[in-house]
Amino acid sequence: MTFEQDGEKGVARDAADARAHERQRLVADVRHFSPTCEQEEKDQELFLRWLERRDCPDVSTRENDVAHLTASAWVVDANRTRVLMAYHRIYDTWAWLGGHADGDFDLARVALREVGGESGLAHARLAVPSPVSLETLCVNGHVKRGAYVCSHLHLNLTYLIEADPAEPIRPKPDENKAVRWFEKDEVLASVSEPWMARWVYPKLLRLM
Repeated sequence: MTFEQDGEKGVARDAADARAHERQRLVADVRHFSPTCEQEEKDQELFLRWLERRDCPDVSTRENDVAHLTASAWVVDANRTRVLMAYHRIYDTWAWLGGHADGDFDLARVALREVGGESGLAHARLAVPSPVSLETLCVNGHVKRGAYVCSHLHLNLTYLIEADPAEPIRPKPDENKAVRWFEKDEVLASVSEPWMARWVYPKLLRLM
């Protein structure tokens, strides 16, 4: 074995160790999460069953076409009076920001990355390090980038993120039509997804 090959194996081993550590930390975050309602109690159990399974494709990637990890961001101003939302192309409604883990078990990092990508915000920050909400989201089959995506589940953790409404924002045309700040009492009237308006957004508004 050459020195270069030995070094490459060492790098790969370090990367695998880091990924295993991030997975363990995610499992700990889900275990330590304190449910605020029956929905979160039931979904927490489902999360842990998927995270601890070894007989199926990696739950962190979209290669698992039954269920995979996502992260969402509830983006608020420092005064907790306004919420940043995007008009989602697939769901045709105003919604929170977020996206797929795509192999990354650090879902807080995923949430921040998605905020930047979907809104252009460059200085958003975690308000608290741990997830503030946990939910299993049902995604109906749809066409994305010209290909049909089967119905599946998103195992989603939500993070509270602060940003400055004075900072410039812009949409991400392939995913959303617009982004804008809402007063918190405007949010529910702007959402057309009944399940989200019933189970998810009210608990996030209570955090404010």
